Amino acid sequence: MAKQPHLLVGEGDVNEIALIPGDPGRVDRIAKQCENVEEVSQNREYKVVNAEYEGTELTICSTGIGCPSAAIAIEELHNVGVETVLRVGTTGALQENIEIGDMVVATGAAKEEGTSKRYESATYPAVPDYGVLSNLVDASEANGEDVHVGPIVSDDAFYNESDEFVEDWEEAGLLCIEMEAAAVFSLARRRGMAAGAICTVDGNLVKGTQKGATDDEELPEKAKNNVERAIGIALDAVAAL
Repeated sequence: MAKQPHLLVGEGDVNEIALIPGDPGRVDRIAKQCENVEEVSQNREYKVVNAEYEGTELTICSTGIGCPSAAIAIEELHNVGVETVLRVGTTGALQENIEIGDMVVATGAAKEEGTSKRYESATYPAVPDYGVLSNLVDASEANGEDVHVGPIVSDDAFYNESDEFVEDWEEAGLLCIEMEAAAVFSLARRRGMAAGAICTVDGNLVKGTQKGATDDEELPEKAKNNVERAIGIALDAVAAL
């Protein structure tokens, strides 16, 4: 089989389980908590690394920002034998009781994006695999984290999340907003893969503390620490699969 055109990987190059952060830099942060790390490829927003955590062989692959690039990663990972994908990301809270530093495990993602709708009707659910979801919740609780479990929303337009949108999402009981899960869940289901997502809260749109609003850097200090803890939870969940 020829190498995939974006990830630049072929069959046998990756493992059956993949952690999929958006940020290529987060690939290295995940790898630091693993053993037997080997870089496989790097191209555009995609960086692919193989590693081992507590005896479990896994692949770490960045997906870039948004559903279009995430969908490419899912398709190409599936083509070369990946069976389980676990998104590790950051998110903006949509409920007042969710604090910066909390964890969110998604039970589903509203499709406020266009990519999944090219594959299927918006009425079809974008939901994770129950086993992956359960492992993420168990690992969060075992690590003593404040974890919120429920529906989230995936949106395409980072700079067009108006007050009207935020109010509607809040009233609907959606926990938080990010940019990839709806496509990851939908594509994984269609391709016979298991998927899940854990995101750490880096701001609260209801309180006006969204990313970049209160700090000169992209992430507040507490959220930076939370990324490391989210990575640890995701790895523990993978090891229990």
